[in-house]
Amino acid sequence: MAKRREIQFKIDDEGNVSIEVKGVSGGECERITREIEEALGIVTARERTSEFYIQAETTEKISLDDG
Repeated sequence: MAKRREIQFKIDDEGNVSIEVKGVSGGECERITREIEEALGIVTARERTSEFYIQAETTEKISLDDG
């Protein structure tokens, strides 16, 4: 079973947005939020959780179409 991934967005009264990624190891969290961050504006701070420092799994699943 795949590990659950979750992205939480919080917007405060001044319009500042914070993004929290859960269930993702290593730098993948920055990769999956890059486009969102670029669309929202300038990143003023970045806090890395303990999950960031866990070695990401290197297993890859490949699906092939019969068609």
